[in-house]
Amino acid sequence: MADAPREFIPFRFRVALYDGEGGNLLCRGAFSEVSGLEATMAPKALKEGGRNWGEVQLSGPTTFAPVILKRGITELADLWQWFDMSTRQSNYALRVSGTIDVFHPEDPDKPLLRWRITNALPTKFKGPDLSATASQVAIEELQLVHEGLELERT
Repeated sequence: MADAPREFIPFRFRVALYDGEGGNLLCRGAFSEVSGLEATMAPKALKEGGRNWGEVQLSGPTTFAPVILKRGITELADLWQWFDMSTRQSNYALRVSGTIDVFHPEDPDKPLLRWRITNALPTKFKGPDLSATASQVAIEELQLVHEGLELERT
């Protein structure tokens, strides 16, 4: 039987979430799709007296899109426990920081990029449809809102 092509790696993104105090690992999972790594700055236009050729453009507030993690697996049920604690158990202030590692297709053990998110809060947890004939993974979708995004090259 021929080997599978190296380009097919179902989980190319590893997510790790840490508590805000000591940096202890709280949650970890591998996902096949990550979206929402996005920051938008809304500029502020300033009309200046005597300046007739355009406005001065100042930096305005930055907003971040929710990070959406799809089709993932975890070593433990810790992502569900974090969502449950932040919603049903009324621990609304339970925020975490995290990393999202992007792996090279030819070397799945070496991350190429690392995204850092700060003060993340889960807003949606979706499990897979349960079917005896399907082989779906444990987490279909997890959405996180956060207060900061950074990119670092490893």
